[in-house]
Amino acid sequence: MHLIISTTGKPLAVILRDLKKHTSRQLVELLPEINESRKAWLLPAFTKADANLKRVQYYKVWPDGNHPLLLDTNYLQAQKLNYLHQNPVQSEVVEDPEQYLYSSARDYAGISGFLKVVWLLLMDYLSLVTI
Repeated sequence: MHLIISTTGKPLAVILRDLKKHTSRQLVELLPEINESRKAWLLPAFTKADANLKRVQYYKVWPDGNHPLLLDTNYLQAQKLNYLHQNPVQSEVVEDPEQYLYSSARDYAGISGFLKVVWLLLMDYLSLVTI
């Protein structure tokens, strides 16, 4: 998962920990109900991943750690936003970034997404999109 996120309250590490915890529980709970071709091996893989970890009580969905990068310039912000939007296109999941349901590219294209998005208003962004 890739995010551009900021916080003025809880520390980022706490937010990411809680996000991983919540999404892990939701995934394990919903997996039997969804149409997912890999579900026959996903739960056993999640169980095996936590076999030697005392702090994990049930399933281990997410890898340990995170790799935060301070986006302290307009160029870095634009570059990473472009990467996020182009990732499903490069992976050949969709033809256009706004077609990916879980991307803020939808919001930037004027289509409401699933999450509230605060736009990054960057002059460099438009030139990066056309690269």
